[in-house]
Amino acid sequence: MNKKLSMIAFWTAAICLAFQTNQAEAQQIRPTSAKEMQESVKKHQEMLENSPYRDYPARNVGPTNMSGRIVDIEVSSDFKTYYVAAASGGVWKTMDNGQSFTPIFDHLGAMGIGDMAIAPSNDHIIWVGTGENNSSRSTYAGAGVYKSSDAGKSWEFMGLPFSQHIGQIQIHPQNPEIVWVGSMGSLYSRNEERGLYKTTDGGKTWKKTLYINDNTGVIDIKIHPQNPNIILAATWERFRQAHDFVGNGKGSGIWRSEDGGDTWTKAMEGFPQDEFVGRIGFDFSVSRPNVVYALLDNQKPQENSRPQGPRNLSKVDLNLESIRSMTVQDILNLEDEKLEKLLRSNRFASKYNSASVKRLLRLGRITPAQIADYHGGGQDANASLFDTSIAGAEVYRSTDAGKSWSKVNESNLDRLYNTYGYYFGEIRVNTQNEEEVFILGVPLLVSRDGGKTFARTDTVGDVHSDHQALWINPQDSKHLILGNDGGLYISYGGGERWDHLNNELTISQFYSIMVDEKTPYNIYGGMQDNGVWYGKSTGKPSDVWTSLMGGDGMVVAVDTRSNDIVYTGFQFGNYFRINTTTGERKMVTPSHDIGRAPNRWNWRTPAILSQHNQDIFYMGSQYVYRSLDRGDTWETISPDLTKNQKSGNVPFATLTVIEESPFEFGTLYAGSDDGNLWVTKDHGSNWADISKGLPQNRWISSITPSQHKEGLVYVTLTGYRFDEFTPFVYKSPDYGKTWTSIAAGLPFEAVNILKEDPKFDNILYVGTDHGLYISTDGGKSYALFQGHLPNVAIYDMAIQKRENELVIGTHGRSVFIIDLKPIHQLVSSNSKEIQVINTSEIRYNPRLSAWYEGIVNKPRQQILFYTPVEGEVKLEIQNDKGEVIQSWLQKARAGFNQSSWEYGEMGRGKYKVYVYSGNDKGELEFEVK
Repeated sequence: MNKKLSMIAFWTAAICLAFQTNQAEAQQIRPTSAKEMQESVKKHQEMLENSPYRDYPARNVGPTNMSGRIVDIEVSSDFKTYYVAAASGGVWKTMDNGQSFTPIFDHLGAMGIGDMAIAPSNDHIIWVGTGENNSSRSTYAGAGVYKSSDAGKSWEFMGLPFSQHIGQIQIHPQNPEIVWVGSMGSLYSRNEERGLYKTTDGGKTWKKTLYINDNTGVIDIKIHPQNPNIILAATWERFRQAHDFVGNGKGSGIWRSEDGGDTWTKAMEGFPQDEFVGRIGFDFSVSRPNVVYALLDNQKPQENSRPQGPRNLSKVDLNLESIRSMTVQDILNLEDEKLEKLLRSNRFASKYNSASVKRLLRLGRITPAQIADYHGGGQDANASLFDTSIAGAEVYRSTDAGKSWSKVNESNLDRLYNTYGYYFGEIRVNTQNEEEVFILGVPLLVSRDGGKTFARTDTVGDVHSDHQALWINPQDSKHLILGNDGGLYISYGGGERWDHLNNELTISQFYSIMVDEKTPYNIYGGMQDNGVWYGKSTGKPSDVWTSLMGGDGMVVAVDTRSNDIVYTGFQFGNYFRINTTTGERKMVTPSHDIGRAPNRWNWRTPAILSQHNQDIFYMGSQYVYRSLDRGDTWETISPDLTKNQKSGNVPFATLTVIEESPFEFGTLYAGSDDGNLWVTKDHGSNWADISKGLPQNRWISSITPSQHKEGLVYVTLTGYRFDEFTPFVYKSPDYGKTWTSIAAGLPFEAVNILKEDPKFDNILYVGTDHGLYISTDGGKSYALFQGHLPNVAIYDMAIQKRENELVIGTHGRSVFIIDLKPIHQLVSSNSKEIQVINTSEIRYNPRLSAWYEGIVNKPRQQILFYTPVEGEVKLEIQNDKGEVIQSWLQKARAGFNQSSWEYGEMGRGKYKVYVYSGNDKGELEFEVK
């Protein structure tokens, strides 16, 4: 074995040891139990039923033009009606071949979807398994499996609540009472609810017929096209933690049943059986049923011949290793031009030039060895995703229905998956030709020679990458529907050309949200695998937003003095300063100081502009950096603020949040992914640990210094990466010296963000993995804001103070805007009586043709009113003479309610709307111009 492979073996063993040690540490934080998860779903539903905000308007502004991750497609027998599952945005239905879509799975237990199935014998029977099966950083745990018997109009919970992530669902082709479900189990912990479950009574009872161990689940199931007693199942051993991901193991493999899934035998002949076997997907040929293909993520290390990032110094005369053997005087004698070239080629911090390095050497503040070790042997986090060499994707074929296998691909497929095959795993066979095979990964590849050679087939039609789902018409194999991280695509030419069906699927997955001060203001956001975009707050979902950046879009900061300077970037700290007027952009990511450990950047790197001077920009790795000149130069203003105890193949021990006091310039808070929380009151000269009194070792998800009281600060933490969904929300009146929990009343849902209302200090907005909660008493109690807003994960929120609007960046349903003025009106009035809050504009011209309606005319008026009690109310419209124009009855719930009426030809003038409940009356005047 050569030196490189020996080192790979060494690090593999080290990672396995760290995995075992850190897994034991992780288990000290107890994952949320099955009972607690069920109780949480029940409590959420009860809060929904009793929510005063159930009918409160929330406006979705999209965007749809870049869409979001589609993980499954199920098509009915007429081919025009089909269902698409969004990774974290629920299930959508079309009945017109993709011209329009309607969400049909909102307000149930979870919006993350693993898999769906339509009964082959009855189009009205649909099964949905919750909990996405792609084991990514934002894969949310599900709440079991659901069934609809009326084509998605209503749903019934069918059990398996602790399965958490559903790999696959299959329904018997003749008997819809027989269903097989593959459970992947939990993502960040071990549990025994993994394996393959079978029901023979439509989901009333379940029997687990295949189980490997508490770390191995079932990711795929396929039924023989002609014999439903022959079934293949793929097991997958994987374990993710905040600092490490092991996506392979000896538990992974292909299993075969010949008695309808009651007993199983492992397929041993010709298929890998070692510890490097990762995710597996397969598909039977319909035209030749005993032919089946499997797509394997083979994590076996290979010798790396790929170029290795910024440390490849073949083009410079001087390198870091030669520096190591030099004396201080040798370096001082170097030509400035040569030393400068070395520093820039290795991306030393911008403050280091030949003169400053030589000065520090003379003063004895740095050594030649510290210069040579500048990168510390570490690898750029993005490079580790793409440049680490493993066997990668491999295609296997069986001609005996899965008993024996042979590897068939001659093409090198390592770039299909790179290192993250856990994110893919789908293979599809042409329904009319067993020699044509599609494999889904970063590109979409097709083979027309039985899997030997492959070529791309996603290049025409501006098709997004990262492909997740593919349906092939059983009667016309040229008709394809494709789902990927950019949404839904359709082809009628076998994949040669594609059309993007992005008109209505508001399923973007936002990591961050920000607003500017333009009129109308713009909304900016970074999205999962869809870069950074911005669009007008007054727009419709279908309005096209403007792209700023590719990759996985992350945090955005906007200089609101001009509103055209934006700081943003992509994963792992690659941030830029962009002028949206001129298009000029400059990379602003700081580099570390010589003698310090290299930067560890969080996937979602924190970056903020100072509220006191927007020339000042802060970023955080494990250190806090400050720039006084908009990111041109940097200074380090903190030591390592993390515990820096765990290591693995995922960057960890990083800062996740940096926030600045709105009252005091130089007072900063910083939180880390390993549970540290700090404050400085002197611009970073001294830092105080303020994590005492908080749950330990949890990810700091948000810090909110109060806008109303100096020293008051809120913090949220999440145990999501331990499968612990306890809500952690805390409040401190004294800069973090003491903490009080204010999470009472919240369900077991991981908390991502808290925002304090800018006008009322007792109003708080809390975003969790399952929705938005509002407190109007400083966190003593919460009400669920759900109805017009679904129970989707909320990653970030921003408040546009001038417009009094809450802008919500959801991770699965794009962006919602909530007008806060009605809430402010109710809180400021402190009234317990009926109130008519507002009415929408009426605009009507009877001389215009009917087809103008909706463009020029607005003849229907919306009325928002509040009533403290549930019951029937009477609404009445009166003219300025007190004459009743229209009246109607409506059942109202306690809280905010909406009603509407159709405007007739009343003429211009002032009118009043009245709402009556018993002896209580609310009224509001409006005008028709």
